[in-house]
Amino acid sequence: MGIYAEAGNRGAGLNFMAWQRPQEVFPMQTNSNSMSGPGGVWLATGTLLLAAALVFHGPPDADLSVQMQNIAEGHGRWATVHWTAAAALFLIAGASFLNLALNPRVRHSPMLSSAWMVMALGALTTFSTAVAEASVVAVAADRGDTNAFMTWWAFSGGMGNGFWALALATALVAYHDARDNVGILPRWAAIVGSAFGILSAAGWTLGEQLGIGIGGPIWLISSLLMCLWLAWYGLSSSSVRSGQATA
Repeated sequence: MGIYAEAGNRGAGLNFMAWQRPQEVFPMQTNSNSMSGPGGVWLATGTLLLAAALVFHGPPDADLSVQMQNIAEGHGRWATVHWTAAAALFLIAGASFLNLALNPRVRHSPMLSSAWMVMALGALTTFSTAVAEASVVAVAADRGDTNAFMTWWAFSGGMGNGFWALALATALVAYHDARDNVGILPRWAAIVGSAFGILSAAGWTLGEQLGIGIGGPIWLISSLLMCLWLAWYGLSSSSVRSGQATA
């Protein structure tokens, strides 16, 4: 009876292990998603800064006259929020480039390397939006210069489509992590991160491209959650790399 009981226990153990990611059983396996040490820190710092900026940003209004009035009433806060966002986006772009440069496993995956490059370029184009809104747009709204405001708002909106690309890149990185046998985050967390990226891109499309009011709140909330997810991903990835380096 003891032999059968032991065999049953082993079988139950094997069944349990089948539900685990490989790194949960064999922690020393490497992961193609894991970022370089500095890249993970840059990503976490940048996305936490961006999350803070989004908290004070508020959802954009589809009516530009209302949006201009909102900016004029709080142009100082608007400028501060967007300078913070510019710094955050600079760090996110840098994190993406560092990951591409220092992580050969990323370069060997066409899908993953494309996702990180899109994230870098999306962050850079949105960086120009943040700078324009922190300077020219805020001043034009404060002075009531409608022509200048409309011109620079159109520029900001065009370059701001980089955020749409950044969101889709995040969804792709998270999707890749969910599919990977050795994921950085639990599979459920990777799936949730992919959903945040898709919702952020959808909210941007609804609000900025189609002028549908509900798009603004969807974009704001999902982007905030996406940034927090990226910060978690960056910190977790850095800890994985540190563990591999000290092993």
